[in-house]
Amino acid sequence: MRVLLVEDNAKLAAVTSDAMRAHGFTIDNVNTALDAEEAAATVDYDAIVLDLGLPDRDGLTLIEPLRKISPSTPLLILTARDASSSIIDALDRGADDYLCKPFVMGVLVSRLRAVMRRGQPRYGTVLQLGNVALDPTQHAASVGGAELQLSRREFAALHLFLRRPNHVLSKAEVEEALYGYGDELSSNAIEVLIHRLRKKLLGASSTADIHNMRGIGYMLTEKRP
Repeated sequence: MRVLLVEDNAKLAAVTSDAMRAHGFTIDNVNTALDAEEAAATVDYDAIVLDLGLPDRDGLTLIEPLRKISPSTPLLILTARDASSSIIDALDRGADDYLCKPFVMGVLVSRLRAVMRRGQPRYGTVLQLGNVALDPTQHAASVGGAELQLSRREFAALHLFLRRPNHVLSKAEVEEALYGYGDELSSNAIEVLIHRLRKKLLGASSTADIHNMRGIGYMLTEKRP
């Protein structure tokens, strides 16, 4: 799940990004309204977390442009303003929820998952193919009912494939979904990641497998009996 974090406080952005990555999110952090609009117009984000105190303009004025770019993308507001009028204004302009600073990171993650479930039911649904199941809200994966231990990126990759089973995903699509801006990425990072995930699925006797479609991409399908 790829999230756009619009926050100009470098320290808070770093701490927030690390906390969200630990819960399975891929984070792109920008620190101005202009960069936020450009990022939202370029990438199909699963959610946007927006701070209202931005250096180039008030974050409130960014809500409506973001809504035009991404009408259904869940939008969570971060604000140091405790005035109810600002919060009501943000919600009226199209925000889905808000969180006042300072906040507990666990609460941010929970509120973000909540708006994603409300806005797009697929995020609150257990995804399954064959005997492989994945629950995004619990960050849990299993094969035949037995827990499957996955790294953060392996979980994100399996989530991506289960959202689009029997569909070829190019290497570029996988890379875009799993890695944020500024992430250092070796030339064979995707290949290595898919190899590790496929090995774990096979080792757990999964009835779903990831196929390497040479020159095209990857596809998750259920094995035929």
